[in-house]
Amino acid sequence: MNRRIRVVIADDHLLMRRGLSMTLEEVNEDFELVGEACDGAAVLRLVEETQPDVVLMDIRMPGIDGLEAVERIKTTWPQVAVVMLTTYADDALVLRSLKAGVCGYLLKDCDLETLLNTLRSAARGETLLQPALMARVSQMLTHPQETEPSPPSPLPSAQRRSARPFELTERECEILAGVARGERSKEIGLRLGLTRRTVDTYLTTIFNKLGVDSRAAAVAIALEKQLLPPSS
Repeated sequence: MNRRIRVVIADDHLLMRRGLSMTLEEVNEDFELVGEACDGAAVLRLVEETQPDVVLMDIRMPGIDGLEAVERIKTTWPQVAVVMLTTYADDALVLRSLKAGVCGYLLKDCDLETLLNTLRSAARGETLLQPALMARVSQMLTHPQETEPSPPSPLPSAQRRSARPFELTERECEILAGVARGERSKEIGLRLGLTRRTVDTYLTTIFNKLGVDSRAAAVAIALEKQLLPPSS
């Protein structure tokens, strides 16, 4: 039997936390709830104490908000995956979250299967973003004049590397487009006739070129620099 996925829930609304806790307990063959937090400071303490596989994070919380908490988690505990679960469908927040290194961005009205699949993907180190949200972010970046400009958000220190110019080969663009669609390395490899190891090697090169260290951040940068078509 596979080890259960250890999850921390961070949300400032008690009823939301309890509802999520009960949901995970009902599917306890896959998940183990290891803690709940009502704000960013509390979730940072919990992550340090419990070292979970995934943090399910609200974006708006008192004190340290979700975005700042993600950046601190990815800097100190890069192996811990984070999934945003929020009521805010703001395109700029989705992009900032991806840059910070989240593995998923879900709205609180998502269905249960989407939530559980996103947690499972995050625990595997994969990125899963609802297609509608990805399309909206891509549209925003393709037509920036239609969106109110927002100040750029710097990458967390863990992602600040000496990046080469944003020049991707045709094959690298094909692979990154697959990542943007939520495909796993194995699925990308099957589609392109490559081994999984070869796909992972390409991804390492892509990360180095873009100056990032996660699939989510790579997709965010690629969208921002218009390296991928809106349909990706």
